[in-house]
Amino acid sequence: MSEKLKAYYGFPEKIKICIKCSISNQRPNSAVEMKNKNKDKKTIAFNEEGVCSACSFNSDKKSIDWKEREKKLFELLEPYRSEDGSYDVLVPSSGGKDSAFAAHVLKYKYKMNPLAITWAPNMFTRAGWNNFNSLTRVGGVDSFLYTPNGKLHRYLTKLAFKNLGHPFQPFVHGQKVVGPKMAQKFGIKLIMYGENQAEYGNPLEGNKDPFMKPDFFTIDNPLDMILGGEKVEEIINNTEFTLNDFAPYIPPTPEEIQESDVKVTFLGYFEKWDPQECYYYSVDNTGFMPSYERSIGTYSRYTEIDDKIVPFHFYMTYIKFGIGRATYDSAQEVRNGKITRNEALHLVSKFDGEFPEKYLKEFCEYIGITEEDFYEIVDSFRSPHLWGKSRGVWKLRHTASGTGIND
Repeated sequence: MSEKLKAYYGFPEKIKICIKCSISNQRPNSAVEMKNKNKDKKTIAFNEEGVCSACSFNSDKKSIDWKEREKKLFELLEPYRSEDGSYDVLVPSSGGKDSAFAAHVLKYKYKMNPLAITWAPNMFTRAGWNNFNSLTRVGGVDSFLYTPNGKLHRYLTKLAFKNLGHPFQPFVHGQKVVGPKMAQKFGIKLIMYGENQAEYGNPLEGNKDPFMKPDFFTIDNPLDMILGGEKVEEIINNTEFTLNDFAPYIPPTPEEIQESDVKVTFLGYFEKWDPQECYYYSVDNTGFMPSYERSIGTYSRYTEIDDKIVPFHFYMTYIKFGIGRATYDSAQEVRNGKITRNEALHLVSKFDGEFPEKYLKEFCEYIGITEEDFYEIVDSFRSPHLWGKSRGVWKLRHTASGTGIND
């Protein structure tokens, strides 16, 4: 009888790969980052036939009347439409293709007056900085760059890497809360994100309502927020940082959102979402340019290319969940008919888990650790049910292509 291996984070012990795409049942659903303690996580659902919820959602999209959805969006936007030159919709923007598409479409197709708000990356890449500026210079969309206290942000990134294996967590949190926070500042009543996370495997019921639940971007007491795996109150008690330093990270309260009547929705509920088509549109209309070389860990050059931290984020998803950047990219391309499942499995086998050597020194210096610390932290997040050693080298036990040490 084989030994039962521990699965971290409450993940399914038996690894399954979707029969339609390349994603596994280890993919975690999106979390409310300011409540993330690295405890048990809910994962993508599979039906009895072995199809993941992202593929099921993609199938459901084929029966949607998108002309009717477009009509509903015009109806939704009409009461918010500005007639005095003020901003009437806020678009949280990473500077990437998806938010560039959303902001430009809202302005030039739906005749709104959007303001794009970008929570500054940890370390801008050259491509990221150029694309951020192109949205305004070429795309003609007003934008605002929100840059938090760099000293605190580095500290939180370090905590997030050590405690959560998630160095991108402070950025993800910031990108979630900056929209509602700045909407209040500018008196904007509507916030429009790009795609709904049901596109990638979050529960299907999340796409039945076009509005985001306030849980993701409100909190009653800022001292209760968890950033980098630690309560803000504890960080303040144990460091030189004060609550004032955390001001950019503090979201509105539920009461403030209710009083200001701010609504948060997704363009992907109303427009059929296809990341590749967003890319082509953004190249043609906002001057978006792909990276100068293939992105580390995948085969593409145009997805999440803004921040030098991104390769470490995807490397850690590979370590924690056995799912790297090529898996995420290829799975959605299969769903959208851009590649076949066999092509996806080949790309995953070739590129998933590629180590971001190029930025290792810079990353370690940014968060103040040694390379020895880095490798020790990485190995602490390898779940026994996913990883084993073969001739002294860490290997996945199971892979989508059947090349794991236990396949």
